[in-house]
Amino acid sequence: MKYSKATNYALHTIAYLALLPSGKTIGVKPLAEFQHVSPSYLSKVLTNLVKAGFIESVTGVNGGYKLIKKADEITFLDIIQAIEGTSSLFHCSLDNSPHDRQNCLIEKAMNEAERKMEEHLSSVTIEQITNQFDKDIGDSIRLDAK
Repeated sequence: MKYSKATNYALHTIAYLALLPSGKTIGVKPLAEFQHVSPSYLSKVLTNLVKAGFIESVTGVNGGYKLIKKADEITFLDIIQAIEGTSSLFHCSLDNSPHDRQNCLIEKAMNEAERKMEEHLSSVTIEQITNQFDKDIGDSIRLDAK
């Protein structure tokens, strides 16, 4: 199973923003530099995170991005679904009778595994992860804030 690079960047971006002091913003350029990605590519990811209601874009001199949802209310699954969508990872390729997709035992097993993974990802919040970060990392990120 593989998630896109966009999901990787989205998870790291949300964690980064969760470490900023309340109300502070950071521009796309420092966020992109932190993750070693182009600002134009990261901007597309940020657009999805804005649409999902996790962050907002602030214009002006002190503009940039900031978290608008509490870190303890954002799960990994929320972010993954904002980037990847909600469709199932596996679909049975056989649709002939008597082996119809509704009775495909392989698809049922795969869907159960996906359900368990989603259950776990929905139990992991951004706050839980950021609470585990080394103090030096958090302090460094807070210094980048505008």
